[in-house]
Amino acid sequence: MLRGLDSLVADEHPRFAVIDVGTNSVKFHIAEQHADGSWRRVVDRAEITRLGEGMLESGEISRDAIQRTVAAITGMVDEARGHHVRAIAAVGTAGVRSARNRDAFVAAAEAATGVRVDPISGDEESRIAYLAVRADLHLPEAAMLVAFDTGGGSSQFTFGRGADVVESFSVDVGALRYTERFGLAGAVSSETLSAALDAISSDLHRLEGRSSPDILVGMGGAITNMTAVKLGLDPYDPDAVQGATLERSDVDAQIQRYRTLDAAARRSITGLQPNRAEVILAGACIVRTVMDELRQERLTVSDRGLRHGVLLARFG
Repeated sequence: MLRGLDSLVADEHPRFAVIDVGTNSVKFHIAEQHADGSWRRVVDRAEITRLGEGMLESGEISRDAIQRTVAAITGMVDEARGHHVRAIAAVGTAGVRSARNRDAFVAAAEAATGVRVDPISGDEESRIAYLAVRADLHLPEAAMLVAFDTGGGSSQFTFGRGADVVESFSVDVGALRYTERFGLAGAVSSETLSAALDAISSDLHRLEGRSSPDILVGMGGAITNMTAVKLGLDPYDPDAVQGATLERSDVDAQIQRYRTLDAAARRSITGLQPNRAEVILAGACIVRTVMDELRQERLTVSDRGLRHGVLLARFG
């Protein structure tokens, strides 16, 4: 019998999959490796599962959040096997590593899929994401670079020069945390917005007094969605987002727009992923505060992130 074309391609160009389990979303990436070491994207998508919903109060992943997230992972693993991948790597970030019941979540995911979700440290998360930024943006070798990835539960910062990582760390500054704390899922007053910005600034104290970098690179769902809104992308185009620029004025305009709208109205905005409507205001506030603390008028956007770095680190 003739074998399927997809299977033949997988033999010639081996395919690998990465699943990145975050506090707000699960990201899924399949790529095939070519003989010259380059990679071709086969699948790259995300599902909002709100793994960290309610964790601020309980410290645990809820039963419903486990079920939603395991269901998403199961679908991704099935899809990866349908593409005849050679291996699947799954990692868990802030929502997984900080939960008191993380072992129960990891066990549930492994029982359903046969794939173990490995919780990784914030420092490791920062370092791996930096690999992806350096590989895809072709930045000046001598430039002092700060790359940051803001997610639902935490933000990762990596300071480097060229290919060398100087420092990396993670802080518990994530969009889902402030959305729940300040009620940012809907329209809010200017006073509430100011209080949220003040809290984010206080929680980003590790950025105080640092030298302003030559290049600031931002990645993660908040930043890529804000870029898609700026560009009016429907559907989302990763190649248009990769390497784009967000100005401080762009961020300010979007903050003011989201502040006046409830989640239902935000879902009608072209470029904004509907399931991100509740957390986009908090994400934009984090981005604005990072730019303030590092005295930057603009940032370069990377559509690539942790999942792409894991691909390089595990299978490159």
